[in-house]
Amino acid sequence: MNDKSCLGVTHSIRGRQWTYRHNPDELEQYARDTGLPLLQAALLSGRGVDPGDVETFLSPSLKNSLPNPSDLADLDKAASLILEYISAGKRITLFSDYDVDGGTSAAQLIRWGRALGFEFGLYVPDRVKEGYGPSKAAFDQLKAESIDLVVTLDCGAAAHEALIHADEIGLPVIVVDHHLMGHAPPPALAVVNPNRQDDSSGQGHLAAAGVTFMLLVALQREARGRGIAPKLDLKSLLGLTALGTICDVVPLRGVNRAIVRQGLKVLSANQNIGVKALADVAQADPPFTTYHAGFVLGPRINAGGRIGRADMGAELLSTENAQTAYAHAAELDRVNQERRKMQDKILSEALDAAQSQANDPVIIVSMPDWHPGIIGIVAGRLKDRFRRPAIVIGIDAGAALPMAKGSGRSISGVDLGGALSAAKAQGLLLSGGGHEMAGGLTMHPERIEEFQRFTRQSLSKKVELALRNDSTKLDFVLSLSAIKPDLMETIESVSPYGAGNPQPVFAISDVSVSFAKRTKGDHVRFTLSGADGGSISGICFRANESGLDEALLTAGSKRFHAVGQLKTNVWQGRSSIDLHLQDLAPVLD
Repeated sequence: MNDKSCLGVTHSIRGRQWTYRHNPDELEQYARDTGLPLLQAALLSGRGVDPGDVETFLSPSLKNSLPNPSDLADLDKAASLILEYISAGKRITLFSDYDVDGGTSAAQLIRWGRALGFEFGLYVPDRVKEGYGPSKAAFDQLKAESIDLVVTLDCGAAAHEALIHADEIGLPVIVVDHHLMGHAPPPALAVVNPNRQDDSSGQGHLAAAGVTFMLLVALQREARGRGIAPKLDLKSLLGLTALGTICDVVPLRGVNRAIVRQGLKVLSANQNIGVKALADVAQADPPFTTYHAGFVLGPRINAGGRIGRADMGAELLSTENAQTAYAHAAELDRVNQERRKMQDKILSEALDAAQSQANDPVIIVSMPDWHPGIIGIVAGRLKDRFRRPAIVIGIDAGAALPMAKGSGRSISGVDLGGALSAAKAQGLLLSGGGHEMAGGLTMHPERIEEFQRFTRQSLSKKVELALRNDSTKLDFVLSLSAIKPDLMETIESVSPYGAGNPQPVFAISDVSVSFAKRTKGDHVRFTLSGADGGSISGICFRANESGLDEALLTAGSKRFHAVGQLKTNVWQGRSSIDLHLQDLAPVLD
């Protein structure tokens, strides 16, 4: 049995092995070395925090974490060029991706420029009609509008053909991106990307919003040297930086951790009228957490790209006009509700199509008229349901030249973006790539089956190894009597949580189900009781997908070990601690 095995569980109701995230044999020594309580020591050691780095991890600051912008290749060059164009009164357009990372990147630069007295233009490609990143047609349009300089944000690093075309038509371009680059930089005045092959900054974990903030630090420094710096505290933009960083699911370590810790405070101050309007329509109150950013604000900002108003998110986050902000926020909220209905329909169809592939290395499903703005979310749900990489492809069968667009999500240890790049190199895709955990593609529909075979064959061994090493990672075993407010304070001390610093998952040993009831959306509300007289209530989301609904609703006198996350729930001024249940395992006598 694995020496990290937790409670002896090798096959839970969800078919998972339970293991400790940390090494239990070394935990007490780690606690002694750091002087931390055992639970806090477990959280930090399980996240690979060296004892010497504990203080920095628990109290991250930009002062200690922010790298020198000059360490990023081409960044000083980009800052100097942008200021030259601004000083000369030239027209500069920001070419931004349509997601939250792109929108927050654009909003940061727009707000900085406005403080300088300069108004950047904005171009966000239509998600459905134009797809991701720069195109020849888009650059032709900007050239025809007499734009003097284009700055791409969260895109451009892989747009070789479009950038070659821009060079041919005399349209200067600066690329600001963070996506993986397996090739030499494309032709541009400057290519700022910590993931370009010759960049030695070590900042490849930054989101585009973080790279943009680094650019703003360089711009402010350069502008100050020229005596034209705007009277703007760059820290006031960190709320936007944090929002993009969280929503792009980059690791919350190093400078990203400092950005999010400080940025959430800025976001919660409600100084950005667009964020305030969006939070108001979503009925979300500060202080904001990574949950609010990733699951309340983020999906609504993304909604604009799903309805043919790809620029709405960036406009919302950069506007100073309350009327515009609330109008955009209301529309984004409405569209997000429509998106959820569409998502439920597509997910149901995709789940049906995926059942026959449950044991395949990669789940790849396709169907006509699946909306390209929804398929990425559905791919994530399939990945979670089947515990293997999933790609969802929508086919525009009604077009004169039918086209298929796909989006994929992967599991730890399987580089999906690399697999899509390999498929493109084989000529199976018209475009394709991404990063390890996610990617996108465009292809001719008639090549889908060939693409399925190639991808499954190329990823089969990697998926097999990943699944062999896969388990539910637990941070600590708790008794019900230990779940008190001071426990939540200890958990909060290790936040912000997100990619690279996962939300803690706890096991609660030997409990019975004293109450269970199915609620709307196939969730199950429940109460667990322990032999020590303690109890905890909570919810199991989408319990029907995991089989936990039957276990909870028919538990009777059975005893279980439970696994889940602890959340503070505030209702009508009263605070309680809820368990968000993820798994159960029968207690073996």
